[in-house]
Amino acid sequence: MDADALVVGAGLAGLVAANELADAGRSVVLLDQESEANLGGQAWWSFGGLFLVDSPEQRRMGITDSFDLAWQDWEGSAGWDRDEDHWPRRWGRAYVEWAAGEKRDWLRQFDISFFPVVGWAERGDGRAGGHGNSVPRFHIPWGTGTGIVAPFVDRVRGHVAAGRIIYRPRHRVDDLVADDGVVTGVSGSVLAEDGSARGVATNRDVVGDFEFGAQCVLVTSGGIGGNHDLVRASWPDRLGLAPEHMITGVPAYVDGRMLAITEAAGGTVINRDRMWHYVEGVNNWNPVWPSHGIRILPGPSSLWFDGNGDRLPPPNFPGFDTLGTLTHLRTTGHDHSWFITNRTLVGKEFALSGSEQNLDLTERSYRDVLKRPVTKVQPSVQAFLDHGVDFVQADTLRELVDRMNALTPEAPVGFAHIERQVLERDRQVDNAYGKDAQVAAIHVARQYRGDRLTKRAFPPHHVLDPKRGPLVAVRLNVLTRKSLGGLQTNLDSQVIGASGDPVPGLYAAGEVAGFGGGGVHGYRSLEGTFVGGCLFSGRAAGRAAARQVT
Repeated sequence: MDADALVVGAGLAGLVAANELADAGRSVVLLDQESEANLGGQAWWSFGGLFLVDSPEQRRMGITDSFDLAWQDWEGSAGWDRDEDHWPRRWGRAYVEWAAGEKRDWLRQFDISFFPVVGWAERGDGRAGGHGNSVPRFHIPWGTGTGIVAPFVDRVRGHVAAGRIIYRPRHRVDDLVADDGVVTGVSGSVLAEDGSARGVATNRDVVGDFEFGAQCVLVTSGGIGGNHDLVRASWPDRLGLAPEHMITGVPAYVDGRMLAITEAAGGTVINRDRMWHYVEGVNNWNPVWPSHGIRILPGPSSLWFDGNGDRLPPPNFPGFDTLGTLTHLRTTGHDHSWFITNRTLVGKEFALSGSEQNLDLTERSYRDVLKRPVTKVQPSVQAFLDHGVDFVQADTLRELVDRMNALTPEAPVGFAHIERQVLERDRQVDNAYGKDAQVAAIHVARQYRGDRLTKRAFPPHHVLDPKRGPLVAVRLNVLTRKSLGGLQTNLDSQVIGASGDPVPGLYAAGEVAGFGGGGVHGYRSLEGTFVGGCLFSGRAAGRAAARQVT
């Protein structure tokens, strides 16, 4: 044996698992196909929001939350309805219990703290028992995803220096080695050195091979979002036809290849058809990886139109129901949709997902963060206004529609049709008893102190008000992001085989395991649960594997 345990994948789940093993005195080989520049994986690029329940941050913002309410929201969003949902449901309840209990204190052991204003992601589908968060639960860490990854990277480096962890970048696992049904190691290819910057696609040139043996193997290799072929192959009928055109919200190394490799060793993949892709994606004007897209995190006020120029029906408002909106848009015959808004709303209500798009939070600059409410447009958003291929601006609605049509000549929208719908909405702003459901939703959002303070829910006004201009239209694309299904695991993160029993010596954590159980989210996510799912399942896998090792 080369070590007590092998960890395949040096993303966040892998780092957490490796640290748990090393902290318990176990020896670890940590393998990853990417270079050391990519240590920490996809989570490094994330906004890093974390789902917490009844936290001090919530209470300070006047939010009343509880485990019972959070579990009701989770179950209503998950919609578990399959025989194989036994373990995902148990993982879901365990995760909500953790989020309502130990999670915040555990994070503080790693000096992870939070921006005081709690965000309200995935507000829901309008049903009390349906999808969505009943209250704000999206806790933004100081340092964003980069700040969450950093302490675990530091601990891994400390264990490497002490000889407890052997780290092998550019080692691509091609097979799991088994002896009489027990997983005992891995074999694979050594890839050529590559000095590319973090996130840039690296070469796949093979310069050697390797094999390592251990008492157990932990697979923490991520999802499929960078592999559009796998996304389309898994695309479910309930979401309509898979888009011909998608952009990519994750680096190219999120390729899903370890799913088939682990299946070949006896593991079971469930819920392949459950996935999470955004509908507010825009092409990055300064891309890092191929087809690099960025998600707009919108406030509730922009008007949303499909590719035919029809305003989206309730509850498909910005920031309410991601997959509900995706499902509706897949019936329209177009792969794109539109926000029509104005510069004021862009400046106050648009945020961009990603650590590199939020440098004030990532670099923990309190001074710059305090400038957000009084800054007309955030610098990262302004860069997209200036350079983004999906953004057009104009002083008049007619000119704006002309520029929209120049951007999508294959799918022109009618000016009169757009004008009528915008005017209909603007008239409702003047009416205290208006019937427009989106305007009503803005008023509800503004009852939350956090949205008022940050102006994430800006006071209702006419979109066509020239004082709020110029007008802005944004072409929105489907942005691939997360696998919600994956390797089926029990609560000890042991991979379940076809017989229903654990595969001896084999564990999985993070996105490759559906963030726990093979689908902890069910059909839909409440947000703030992807990075947190890597932390929770990686911790569980590392601790369980450490108990197995003799």
